[in-house]
Formats: sequence, C-alpha cells, structure tokens
Amino acid sequence: MNGTEAVRQRLIELASAFTLLTRLPVHRLSLPRLTVQSQAVWAYPVVGAAVGGIGGLVYWFSHWLSCPPALAALIATIVMIVATGAMHEDGLADFADGLAGDSKDRSLSIMRDHQSGTYGIIALVMAFAIRATAIALIAEPRPVMAALIAAGAVSRLSAVLTMTVLPPVRKDGLSASVGSPTAGLAAIALGLGFVIAWLLLSFRVALLLILSAVFSAMAIGRIALMRLGGQTGDVLGASSQVCECLALIVSVIA
Repeated sequence: MNGTEAVRQRLIELASAFTLLTRLPVHRLSLPRLTVQSQAVWAYPVVGAAVGGIGGLVYWFSHWLSCPPALAALIATIVMIVATGAMHEDGLADFADGLAGDSKDRSLSIMRDHQSGTYGIIALVMAFAIRATAIALIAEPRPVMAALIAAGAVSRLSAVLTMTVLPPVRKDGLSASVGSPTAGLAAIALGLGFVIAWLLLSFRVALLLILSAVFSAMAIGRIALMRLGGQTGDVLGASSQVCECLALIVSVIA
C-alpha cells in the first residue's frame, strides 16, 4: 500500500467512525464502506473531540449572545446530544436499567427494552446535570472549548478500552457488528486521546483525563463482566458517559 492508498484508507476509517458514533452527514462524502468496523476504533477519540468542539462552539456563540453560563451550558450539552443521536445516553440508560435484572438473561432482556426505567432515568438526569453544571462552572468560553474537546476524546477512548478487553456478549447488536479491536489500535486511540488533551490542557490534567478513561473502563467493565459476562453497545455507551462526566469534573477541579 503506497502513501496515497494509506491516507485514503485512514479517511475511510475516520468517516466510518463518524458515521457510527454521530448523526453528522459524513455519508455525503461518498467514501466506500469499511468492511471490518473494528479498524476504525483508533479514530473514536477524534470523533469525540469533534463532538466536543461542536459543543464548545455553541457555548462560545451563546456566551457571545450574552447568555448566562448555566443557560449556555444547557444549550451546548443539548447540541452535543443531538450531534450523536443520544446513542451514548441511550446506552447509559439501558445499562443502568439492566442492573435491576436478577440474572444475565434478565439483564440483557431489560437492556433490549427501549423503554427507560427508574435506574435509567436517574442515570440520565445525573449525567446531564454533571455535564451541564461542570460546563457552567468553567464558564469562560476558551477553557470550556478545551475541556469539552478533551473530555469528548477521552470518553470515546474509554469505550475503546472496554471493547478491547471484554468480548461481546451477544452475537448481534452494535458491539458485535464492530468486533473486537486489536491492542495496537487501542494503543493508537490511547495515544490520540492523550495528545488531544495535552494540546489543550496541561500535561498533568491530560494525564488525569487518561486515568479517568482507564478508571471508567475498568469500573464499568468489571460490573459488565460480573453481571453480563462481557460487553454490549450499551456497556460502551455507559463507559463513555461515565468517563465524560469524570473528565469534566477533573477539568473543573483543575
């Protein structure tokens, strides 16, 4: 594969990652579909950074229109949810509801149900409140932009780490269709996540954000392993959401 072909392949993988994780009109680029979806996982932090950048721009514009930080934070959070089609939030809600199951099969059945239960609603409200509050506390547009981009990058990294370590529980579904990425691709995603955070924040804060991704993957992954025996797309969404909340909390403290 020459240099031109290699660049084209990376673009196809990047477009595939955007198509899977967002509702942005990437399909209009008319690039070929990726045969092995797991090849694109290295780009997940880039996708997360882009979604965070969209939220940061919306916050900046809202701030320019003299919106108070709390209102601007709510608008930015809503726009980021719309950009992803709420797929990560849906995963968090389904995974939280699945914890109410008294067996693996029961938990998986609950997670397949599109109706949200008490646990799912509570998890969604808490995640939304943490994200919006953290953005409002940072307040200034430039640091908000940096925090959202970095948090978006490391939160998708958390999902990559989870799917690298744990096997899919189901033979169908989103996670199974993507497959298990190699350790090398996960390492690239880890490096990208760290570089993106380091370019925007200090080395210490970037390292803390990477640790939050590792912690989220370990915590959610352990619960999923004990309750389900592996991971699903809902588990990956939950890991991403938990990490994003932790990353924004770290950004506020830092």
